[in-house]
Amino acid sequence: MRTTAGTAFRDRRRTLQVAAAALGSLLVGGCSIGVPDPTAPEPAATTPAGLATPTITPGHDAEAVAAQDLPFAAGGTLAPGVPVGLSGGLEEAPGWKILSRDVAGESRYAKADGCVVAARGSTNQDALIRGDDRESTVALFQYLDPSILPAYLKTETLRWGRGGQAGGDSEGPGRKVEVLALEQAAEQAAPPAGRATAVLARLFAAAGSSIYVSVSCPGPDALAAARADVARFLPVLPPSN
Repeated sequence: MRTTAGTAFRDRRRTLQVAAAALGSLLVGGCSIGVPDPTAPEPAATTPAGLATPTITPGHDAEAVAAQDLPFAAGGTLAPGVPVGLSGGLEEAPGWKILSRDVAGESRYAKADGCVVAARGSTNQDALIRGDDRESTVALFQYLDPSILPAYLKTETLRWGRGGQAGGDSEGPGRKVEVLALEQAAEQAAPPAGRATAVLARLFAAAGSSIYVSVSCPGPDALAAARADVARFLPVLPPSN
């Protein structure tokens, strides 16, 4: 006879296995995959020319938005259609170097201990918008891998602000922007990878853009240190308009 405890244990183990497989599918070669533009394969005929000419909201105070934390609930304070981006600067952290900068929207970094980071900002994300920013971010993860469930994702934060603003100063406490994170321990990775990995992302519904950061390291301690460096030296950039 199956016991309740035994069933719960098997269900939890299955959940961890599925979550690990989902994250593994997001990480190619232990680093990351590109985040394709979901509208690119078949652009809608009614889509405007693009984000080259952003819509500016009359009376919108970009400086005030940049000076405050941006939890998921505050996503509507962003100006419509003005993209959110990712700063460079991780190469300034001890032990890091840049491998490529803004190639097809993605920058890649490597650390002396074997960690690798890929960071990307994408526009034209309207096809993934599902109500608020949290729901839209879940849709982004599920677009990358349909097996990812909301329960696998945890709320975490990155820095928020440009250089000279509250979030852009790597020495100060800074402002924070909420993101969703999917993490996989090294022992959960399929061999021969055996790397501890994490993906952090957010889709900004009002802005119609998203940011995506993947971190891959030889082990959990290295991953924790790398994520701390990402949080300090790779801030999310508020729209300037």
